[in-house]
Amino acid sequence: MSAVSKGYEEFSQFLEKHSGIALGPNKQYLVSSRLRTILKDTQAETLADLVKLIERDVRGGLRAQVVDAMTTNETLWFRDMHPFDILRNKLLPEYAAEKVKQPLRIWSAACSTGQEPYSISMIMEEFKRTRPGVFQGEKIIATDISTRALGDAKAGEYAMLALGRGLDTAQLKQYFDQTADGRWRIKPNISSRVEFRILNLLESYSMLGQFQIIFCRNVLIYFTTELKMQILKKMHQALRPGGYLIVGASEAVNGLNDYYEMVHCRPGIIYRKK
Repeated sequence: MSAVSKGYEEFSQFLEKHSGIALGPNKQYLVSSRLRTILKDTQAETLADLVKLIERDVRGGLRAQVVDAMTTNETLWFRDMHPFDILRNKLLPEYAAEKVKQPLRIWSAACSTGQEPYSISMIMEEFKRTRPGVFQGEKIIATDISTRALGDAKAGEYAMLALGRGLDTAQLKQYFDQTADGRWRIKPNISSRVEFRILNLLESYSMLGQFQIIFCRNVLIYFTTELKMQILKKMHQALRPGGYLIVGASEAVNGLNDYYEMVHCRPGIIYRKK
């Protein structure tokens, strides 16, 4: 039996408890490939040994390191595009037309290395150019459980390969400055409205405040049905009256008809808080 097979179930329970990620059976190879360096550095012979080391680490550094390694940070600019079209063509005009103006607050949950919140900020920048003075003090709160991903997001610097995934040349020149080492840094007018915070979606959202719009895309698929329901109910509390929730193309808000109303945008579906 391999080191990863020994204690796999125990590790799976640890990971779900602390991050919500449900591994399921037969993911030993995935765990092995992602934890190989950590197992070597800690000299843990099995996953059970690694869990014991994590439990003894009172500062939580090893736990954060393991969760970082097991977190999927696959993302790109303007991913799936429909949500950004809906933001540009429906949601921003709707909030711009409100008679009683409140600072617009948007939450990008599970923001990974920053592509989604920066894409949202670019859409807002374009909208504000066509409607000068329409929004004041808008803020995008971007959260993730991975300290490594958040560090990259805050830095706002990307290699050309990463920028080619969803951005065209005009957007690159408009929203980025090239650095001395050949990377590209997001411009201050885009980054200044984005605030990054560490957050585990299993924990309380009360410190975040309330939002008109929540983007929570391509992360709910990693949770069990029970945890997904808990997260969606907490996000309902974090939305202002009539606020909108946007989930991934392969995700749906089922069994919560008392909380959300489905809104067809053709193309795309979003959910309004009841």
